[in-house]
Amino acid sequence: MGEFDNKEREEVFSKKVRAGKRTYFFDVKATRTGDYYLTLTESKKRLEDGVFVKHKIFLYKEDFEKFAEGLTETVDYIKNHQDVTEKRYEYSENHEGSGKNQNDDFSF
Repeated sequence: MGEFDNKEREEVFSKKVRAGKRTYFFDVKATRTGDYYLTLTESKKRLEDGVFVKHKIFLYKEDFEKFAEGLTETVDYIKNHQDVTEKRYEYSENHEGSGKNQNDDFSF
């Protein structure tokens, strides 16, 4: 069974979001028991050597609601206390980044 352990954690769904110098990956993976969880990865190229540095957060479904509440509350705080100008990133490949949804609801 050992050789299949990694197979069971293959991505079920993946969404790549490019935002300026950073790229965010939202990946749905499955546990051995078939439960889905989310990994959020930030990838940014380090200027000094060009190496991509990645930071990863694991988010499990029992935490989705609390995470979404916290994210919404903090984003709303910033929007209400400072002008937030959302940058428009234009990428021609696969039309990623165009036609951004202005929906601020982070509900899962």
